[in-house]
Amino acid sequence: MGNRQKAKTFMLLDIRPVLMVIGTLLSVLGIAMFIPALLDLALGDKQWRVFAASGGVTVFVGGGLWMATRKGRVEFTRRQAFVMTVLSWTSLAAFGALPLLWSGAAPTYTDAFFESMSGITTTGSTVLSGLDQMQAGVLLWRGIMQWLGGLGVIVMAIAVLPMLQVGGMQLFQAEAFSTAEKILPRATQISAGLTGLYIVFTAVCALLYHLAGMTALDAIIHGMTTVATGGLSSHDNSIGHYDSARIEIIAIVFMIIGSLPFILYIQALRGQILRLTRDSEIRAFLAILAFFTIIASFYAIESGTFEGLDAVRHAAFNVVSVVSGTGYSSTDYQAWGPFSLAFFFFIMFIGGCQGSTACGLKVFRLQVTFQVLKQHINRIVFPNGVFVKKYAGMPLGDDVSAAVMSFFFLYVVSFLVLGILLQMTGLDLVTALSGAGTAIANVGPGVGHIIGPAGNFQPLSDVAKWLLSFGMLLGRLELLTMLVLFLPRFWME
Repeated sequence: MGNRQKAKTFMLLDIRPVLMVIGTLLSVLGIAMFIPALLDLALGDKQWRVFAASGGVTVFVGGGLWMATRKGRVEFTRRQAFVMTVLSWTSLAAFGALPLLWSGAAPTYTDAFFESMSGITTTGSTVLSGLDQMQAGVLLWRGIMQWLGGLGVIVMAIAVLPMLQVGGMQLFQAEAFSTAEKILPRATQISAGLTGLYIVFTAVCALLYHLAGMTALDAIIHGMTTVATGGLSSHDNSIGHYDSARIEIIAIVFMIIGSLPFILYIQALRGQILRLTRDSEIRAFLAILAFFTIIASFYAIESGTFEGLDAVRHAAFNVVSVVSGTGYSSTDYQAWGPFSLAFFFFIMFIGGCQGSTACGLKVFRLQVTFQVLKQHINRIVFPNGVFVKKYAGMPLGDDVSAAVMSFFFLYVVSFLVLGILLQMTGLDLVTALSGAGTAIANVGPGVGHIIGPAGNFQPLSDVAKWLLSFGMLLGRLELLTMLVLFLPRFWME
């Protein structure tokens, strides 16, 4: 009787709306595959057939799912929203790997899936080498995946995660998203404005890159991966390939733009421009970047690697790149001395602001944690005092504080478990821990001689690559969105 009841309860989850959304997203992904196909065709590269075939298969599957499950009004329960989020990102990564595999750029599906997951989650880790001689279509496809992933991250952070109350994100829950049933219609409404703004930022960034000396193709690819804070480059030496201060300054500006809340850009365009300058999370984020840039500059000079403004330039670029989770590199910062390894490993976890394309813990969670600790210390010193936690001038609810502290705990546990599993595959301690960190924080390069800024993830075993792919998805979906699916009670309610 018990098993029957469990089976009956499980069947109550209507999967049709989930499959309809997945079908729509796969159709968009499939259509996007025809863009590199057209590029290869224009360049006379026969590999255009690979992208055309991949696009055809993806559109066929996606369109079939949509047609089989479409219906009038779509309403999502909270459980369906969790399932939809996880399956959507997994499906996009699975189909995004097809062109990489069939073109021969990735020798195995494991490598192709890793590269695709890295792209869709805007992580920036790569298993591919010889990028300088790689076909144009593959390079463009990697950029497109990160660009689409970055846009998806914004919509998810604004519409989905606050409604699911993941890791304190309910702090940013708009009234329009107060119920699960409103998620899709409202998300559709705001996505048009966000997409338009995202396109404008990308176009301006690409134009400036081109004017600074990049080829048209390189400028477009880097424009997409910079605004998405993704970090995949069309060169093995990343931005360091150009050794250009102008290009690095442009990258710094747009990596920061991509790390700020996009919803505030929309509000600024509507006349509320002071929201950008008064937002406490933005001010804290910029202060963090300035503080760590000063420290990195000191060690770049102290190590004798750079002097004066060159030290500040490379320090600022690599600090912004790592903190924002972009993962570009202008130089091998591990050469700045033993401290730099620990320094960049530490700052990779910080991340950008909520509602941005950036990754990591997010600055607002650091602010909330500081307020919790401040209140606790004040209560110890002044037992009879009354101290109210505040965020952005507003009282901070205990539910948000508890959610953030729980997220921190789960974040650390997930990092340690993944690091242990990676070490069990044969990796050394530094590579295992930095690999776990860079995957969960969605940064890209790790530290150490294998997966550091001067290396890539190709030497790792297939098991390690699948573990890292799981870690990238786990970090991108804010841990709880994915882990809750493994709880039996989630399926029994």
